[in-house]
Amino acid sequence: MASKTLIIMAAGMGSRYGGNKQIDPIGPNGEIILEYSIYDALKAGFDKVVCIINRNIEKDFRDNIGHRIEKLVDTAYVYQSVYDVPEGFAVPEERIKPWGTGHAVLLCKNAVDTPFAVINADDFYGSASFRVLGDYLGTMADTENQYHFCMVGFRLENTLTENGHVSRGVCSVTPDGYLAGIQERTKIQRFGTEAKYTEDGENWVAIPLGSTVSMNMWGFTPSLFGELEAGFHRFLENCRENAAKAEFYLPSAVDSLISAGKAKVKVLTTNDRWYGVTYKEDKPVVIEAIRKMHEQGLYPESLL
Repeated sequence: MASKTLIIMAAGMGSRYGGNKQIDPIGPNGEIILEYSIYDALKAGFDKVVCIINRNIEKDFRDNIGHRIEKLVDTAYVYQSVYDVPEGFAVPEERIKPWGTGHAVLLCKNAVDTPFAVINADDFYGSASFRVLGDYLGTMADTENQYHFCMVGFRLENTLTENGHVSRGVCSVTPDGYLAGIQERTKIQRFGTEAKYTEDGENWVAIPLGSTVSMNMWGFTPSLFGELEAGFHRFLENCRENAAKAEFYLPSAVDSLISAGKAKVKVLTTNDRWYGVTYKEDKPVVIEAIRKMHEQGLYPESLL
């Protein structure tokens, strides 16, 4: 079986949630969401884990989950910082947050040399999602003139919370199942039986239910790192006037490669429902859903 690596983006501090949600227990025995992802990934054949974390949470992260992961699988840590920028670029004093998901994955370039998946630490993706991703990743290879990547596509209505807005990459998919384009929408919200997004906080535009969205569950070859490095340089050059807040999004970087004809991205479909704690009010819903999964035998009493 071909080696494959799981990159976990865990550097965020959960600003909307109001705490370090990556290590907040939601399972019947105090499990955190990430434990379910690790469990599902190992069953899907992943044999290395790379955790992207903020040094400020390193002790808590390792004490709560890291040391247990290390006992089960080859584990590495990458530290994301706002100061991880190319030489010659001055970080604005008012810049607090790191530079986004594309920047986070770029920092893994020296820790990963196999096909790899990327996920968020605080999203519950479901076992079927990891299975389809792991199976496809094992067959994926670049051709001479094009990179071959993949993405797990979720149904929009399976990824929304009742407690506020969320950020999703809304996807256009070709008839033969490849990603034609992806548009990052940072404020999508449910309105009864509809979903809408806004760019200005005032005007809302409907998104059809059933639309395919990205939950940052990707599959790549190591070729991506060189493209991210070049893309991050361009991003920094172009965002100097907005350098205090601009973010280098992974979906946007992938979209640029598709537009340039450099990459084909297979969309792997799943009917799994996403669960996450974007807001504190989401936590009881996630706890109840996870409890039912244990009762149904989808997960054992002890995960890791």
